[in-house]
Amino acid sequence: MTTTKLTYRSIRARPALLPLAIPIVSRVGLFEEWPLIAIDLETEEGVTGCSYLEPYVARSAPKLVAMLEDLGEMLKGAPVAPFDDFRKGMGSLHLVGRAGMSQIAVAGLDMAAWDALAKAANMPLATLLGGTPGPVPAYNSNGLWLIDVDKVADEAQMLVDQGGFKGLKLRLGRERLADDIAVVEAVRAAVGEDILLMVDFNQGLTLGDAIHRLQGLDDLGLYWFEEMIQYDNFEGYARLASKLRTPMQLGENFYGPRDLHDAIRAGACDYVMPDLMRIGGVTGWMQSAAIAAAEGIEVSTHLYPEVSAHLMRVTPTAHWLEWQDWGLKALAEPFPVRDGFIEIPDRPGNGIVWDEDAIKHYAY
Repeated sequence: MTTTKLTYRSIRARPALLPLAIPIVSRVGLFEEWPLIAIDLETEEGVTGCSYLEPYVARSAPKLVAMLEDLGEMLKGAPVAPFDDFRKGMGSLHLVGRAGMSQIAVAGLDMAAWDALAKAANMPLATLLGGTPGPVPAYNSNGLWLIDVDKVADEAQMLVDQGGFKGLKLRLGRERLADDIAVVEAVRAAVGEDILLMVDFNQGLTLGDAIHRLQGLDDLGLYWFEEMIQYDNFEGYARLASKLRTPMQLGENFYGPRDLHDAIRAGACDYVMPDLMRIGGVTGWMQSAAIAAAEGIEVSTHLYPEVSAHLMRVTPTAHWLEWQDWGLKALAEPFPVRDGFIEIPDRPGNGIVWDEDAIKHYAY
């Protein structure tokens, strides 16, 4: 099919709770299972657009499913037009606020709409957006949580070997600075000097503790410090940036392009890493990427490696893709990862193909 004129028919949203191969152990909690909402945008023309949301907390999924179904009813019979729908969706949130689950639902619909349009045009999403499919540099974010120091070396080597990765994400913020330093040194000894180490604190520090702790870590050759304090304390991040040499990464909690703009203008970060479900899906990403490019700020991704890979191919200041396997059990054809690059398959749309048996098995 080559038509690009599509009409909304319905939205189907199915929550699944997927087991994690490596449990998440962080300052925000312990997660042994990962919620995923599989979204199918069905059109009158027979094209189905696919996307998913990962809402962290399993009990939030039914609320998002209801919101997605409401959006489907509201748009039934309307043309599939992501830019128009994004503007309307954001406008509808003026009275209740743009941050939160309402915007997340709009983002899930937006990603599915772009997939449907790319399928209708019979081209990969990256091509529809003006680029080409191809390899995207990725780091492995599957593990190295707040686990015992004596376990990190073996896990680090295993994570490198999963796809020939040249970068790893590790989480810090233990009770003692000495323990954080010991973890970094153990990982470095295990994987060597050529592997980049990105560090995430998951907002676990106060500003004063962050000043003390990060100055103690500043000479360890880490690639970036990420989300040390509350994500929206841009003034605090700017104060930290003035005291440190290690670049600062921020952005997985930006709700829409304006948050990204405000953080950059405040001097709160050297890099940005929007999350598709919060930034506003493909449409919100494209607007945000233009802002970052105008400021010369490099853009990395947070979760959603499939759609994110396409977007990195059309992001002027594309940096690193965060790769994790948390949603792979829901996919029939996961994207391959080789020599530290995720490879975009040359097929129409964003490349997401459901494993229907798995979605039924893990449904809740």
